[in-house]
Amino acid sequence: MPEGQKIIILGVGPGHPQYLTVIGSELLWQAQVVAGFATVLKSAEAWIKGEKLVMDYKNQEQVLKEVASRASKGQRCVVCAAGDSCVSAGELIERVRRHWENVEVIPGISSTQVAAARAGITLEESLIISLHQRAEIGTDIVELISELKLGRRHLIVLPRPWELMPDTVARSLVEGGVAPTTKVIVFQDLTLEQEKQQNFTLEELGISGQNFSDRSILVFPKD
Repeated sequence: MPEGQKIIILGVGPGHPQYLTVIGSELLWQAQVVAGFATVLKSAEAWIKGEKLVMDYKNQEQVLKEVASRASKGQRCVVCAAGDSCVSAGELIERVRRHWENVEVIPGISSTQVAAARAGITLEESLIISLHQRAEIGTDIVELISELKLGRRHLIVLPRPWELMPDTVARSLVEGGVAPTTKVIVFQDLTLEQEKQQNFTLEELGISGQNFSDRSILVFPKD
């Protein structure tokens, strides 16, 4: 390992390029190798001058191994995460660290911040629950059900793209004993041109039959 060589894990913001931080754009501009999921790289492509390595759920270990190989040769490497890398990129950070010891995490602007602003709530009165992890999510659903029944805080929930979308989450909560009349705001594609905000009850959301964006966020305002 070259002395002091780091792999940067960079939060690139919620989607719109203007939400990328200044330090983020500088790091991307300087990087010789930039890795990330296709939708994440797209939001930062204007600043990427080096080689792009596109990840998906099937090849991410292979791509991260290649990133580590490039870092071992002294190349400047950045791995991009959606939003703020400190909010919902825990598994990605762990994967990178398994391949390379010297990792620096640079936060970005999270979609949870934007959702809170749109909903008129504050993060200091909120709990963020991410369902993005690939492991069993039962404990997170149980925590979500418990918090909704307590009603002490606003809840901001990040569904799992494609597998655990807003309508599925809603049905799971009702099955777990949460009142079907519980109010929830669904945000889709925050900061992008097609951004959408919809208000539902859990019952309405569960039977909505919509095809939700993989950039969806649920907000449960406390009463």
